[in-house]
Amino acid sequence: MTLYLICFCLFLLLGIPVALCLGLASLSYLIFTGKLMLLLAFPQKMITGIDNFVLLTIPFFILAGNLMNSAQLTQYIVRFAQVIVGQIKGGLAAVNLVASLMFSGVSGAATAEASALGSVMIPAMKRDGYRVEYAAALTAVGSLLGPLVPPSLALILYGVLTGTSIGDLFMAGIVPAFLLCGLLIVYALYKARMEDHPLPPVIPADERRGLFWKAVPALMLPFIIVGGIKSGIFTPTEAAAVAATYALVIGLFLYRTLDFQRIRKSFYEAATMSAGVMLVVAMASMTSFLMSIENIPAQIAEGLLSVTQSPILLLLLLNIILLILGLFLEPLAALVLAMPIINQVFPMLDVDPVQFGVMVVLNLMIGMVTPPVGLCLFIVSTIGRVPLEKVTRAALPLIAICVFVLMLVAFVPQLTLSLPALFGGSN
Repeated sequence: MTLYLICFCLFLLLGIPVALCLGLASLSYLIFTGKLMLLLAFPQKMITGIDNFVLLTIPFFILAGNLMNSAQLTQYIVRFAQVIVGQIKGGLAAVNLVASLMFSGVSGAATAEASALGSVMIPAMKRDGYRVEYAAALTAVGSLLGPLVPPSLALILYGVLTGTSIGDLFMAGIVPAFLLCGLLIVYALYKARMEDHPLPPVIPADERRGLFWKAVPALMLPFIIVGGIKSGIFTPTEAAAVAATYALVIGLFLYRTLDFQRIRKSFYEAATMSAGVMLVVAMASMTSFLMSIENIPAQIAEGLLSVTQSPILLLLLLNIILLILGLFLEPLAALVLAMPIINQVFPMLDVDPVQFGVMVVLNLMIGMVTPPVGLCLFIVSTIGRVPLEKVTRAALPLIAICVFVLMLVAFVPQLTLSLPALFGGSN
């Protein structure tokens, strides 16, 4: 597969989107190796990769997030977070992270979160005297909370690929998300003392009373999703449809901020984003097919097992491989490509599949804030109009915290399994 990797890196350096890089590299590999007959199998593999009923959850959850965002929910969440944690030195940085945690239950995607909150929080932090690269880095890393909290698109895809309970995966990501958010806040408050960050302005008492009631309907969305799935009221796919309907109803009749133009825009963006996700999955399925033809997953698994038979060391090595993979690939594509390798190694690890799913997703999501394909870094650097190199340097301590939480998720099962077990899921 060396030829494939060379072609993929070349297309990536030319600025071609990752999804097309996967397809073009696969095509180039077949051309240069003279295996053109395998082209006949590509359409079938692409269709098979996305031909799963549960994947219908993705466009519905994207639509729900878009409708919530179009209903101007972001400003309510930010103001409500400011009521909770804002009145301390460096409080605006803590507000950024708490708002990210709250917004996670709406978007389910790191890029959507970085874009929506970045457009609000980065200019606000800049006006209050924060260094713009720090504000951008904090927003980018905070956006990783989205894929850990329901409705997480990455956890849905993992559940589809492995047959793991999506309801259990949703619940398993909640405690790590709160832990990561808490540690990032501790770092932000420490940095506030070191750099003398300012106190945010006080929210008037009359506005403070109304913010709770404005924010609560939106914050109820993840509880509706998880509660409905775990209680058996509806399936994950039905939960996604309920979420989209709920977002539409409260945007129209409760917040009264949705009009025809915003609804049309939300549906259009949901369609284009869903098409992008499905294209990534389809193209990655082509590459996964080539890897299986060349027996690459088995070779990698054998290589790992030749290094060590210890489940702990194998888990550590697998994390390192996934971190490297996340540097170059969008997480959903990396997930599809990594699954054949994971399936070969997983039986040796003695790890619960729910815990393992949260670990894999968090691992690959860290790639969203690391160059060269850190999409969240690109988004926040564009919003903040600051060079990517400065944002990356500012993000390094925050990324180290993410890796620390990743190790806890990998080696402390109770962190992910306690909540699902409490509600009758994984043990």
